Amino acid sequence: MKGRPADLRSWGGLRTHGSELLEPADWLAAPVAQEARVLAYGNGRSYGDSCLNDGGGLIATRRLGRILSFDETSGVMVCEAGVLLDEVLELVVPLGWFPQVTPGTCFVTIGGALANDVHGKNHHRAGTFGRHVLSFELARSDGARLTCSPAEHADLFAATIGGMGLTGLVTQVTLQLMRVESGEMLQEAIRFEGLERFFEIAAESDATHDYTVAWIDSAAGGRNFGRGVFFRANHAPASSAPPPKAARTLPFPITPPVSLINRLTLSAFNALYLAAQPKTAEPRRIPYRPFFYPLDRVSNWNRAYGPKGLRQFQCAVPMADARAAVEAMLRRTLDAGESSFLTVLKLFGDVPSPGMMSFPIAGATLTLDFPHRGERTLRLLDELDRIAISAGGRVNPYKDARMSPATFAASFPHWRDFARHIDPGFSSGFWRRVTEGV
Repeated sequence: MKGRPADLRSWGGLRTHGSELLEPADWLAAPVAQEARVLAYGNGRSYGDSCLNDGGGLIATRRLGRILSFDETSGVMVCEAGVLLDEVLELVVPLGWFPQVTPGTCFVTIGGALANDVHGKNHHRAGTFGRHVLSFELARSDGARLTCSPAEHADLFAATIGGMGLTGLVTQVTLQLMRVESGEMLQEAIRFEGLERFFEIAAESDATHDYTVAWIDSAAGGRNFGRGVFFRANHAPASSAPPPKAARTLPFPITPPVSLINRLTLSAFNALYLAAQPKTAEPRRIPYRPFFYPLDRVSNWNRAYGPKGLRQFQCAVPMADARAAVEAMLRRTLDAGESSFLTVLKLFGDVPSPGMMSFPIAGATLTLDFPHRGERTLRLLDELDRIAISAGGRVNPYKDARMSPATFAASFPHWRDFARHIDPGFSSGFWRRVTEGV
């Protein structure tokens, strides 16, 4: 099967080389031979190479973009895998429904959310996206079209949730949504000084709030080290007041010749951001979009990192060593002189996923992103890997562009069990990088 040349990138700026873009209908009509490996490509919001497939085919799953049905009584939706979460929200929020789990951008496809088993700010309550998938259809390269659920083809159900698109092409998904009274949130913003206070607030908040997350000022050292703002929220009750108007999306029109993210700009931005937060922690009623998707307001914000893009790091560390590991990673970032614009810290709950390769574990998760400055950035990321693994943690594969096979194996020691379920006609740059030759 021949497609057209693919010039596609991941959100972190990695570009595919020698790939062909395939139409889903063409591939479904005549699946490629198993030696001609393919991969689904949705909206390209994975940061690294888990959505890329150099030298192979990329199936353009945004073409599978129909919402097939939605039951307003039960909250069950059936949609094709290329539907954007944003499109789901536009339909269901006015009807009093909301996704059980949402990541930090609404511009992911439903198939991508399933393939990466994404998590949100409510992991301590709801777990991962895959917990709320009732079933899906999986097309394999041998021509089989399988309905997978906890009761039917349960092995492929578990392998596909969090399986990074490697078990076949998900064509449609059946989801369970949840009831909400309004499209607004009751949010509290609590300033804190130091990591010890973060862990205290987080433990208290997880018992009272559905959604919790903290922003860390990664540029602050000395007595300000570890300061930040803790955000916690619940869905707001119904109100007779008219809903606020949606904020206008702002464009980031060009990619600058150099990264705009550096220590100087980051320190200035962090000071302004901190000053803009409420002085008291009184609950405020806000629209759901700025709470869940603050960066979506700026389209193509990743361009700010310049032509070399960004490298994101996310780890999860068991609670016993979380405090020490998070401090070590933040101090190492400061010592390296690097700048993380998006530094997010939250707790994962002990809510198991149905997916074999799901990333979250009970404990703390830290996310940092860096302008890609070559070897100095890669050395720092390797050091952050070592800190996380030494603490018994793991590194997130669907936000990765450079982890070593050893780091991957330490993060997911059962990966060979998962590999037995991979469709021999599918592959990705990430999978080859972390497993070939091992």
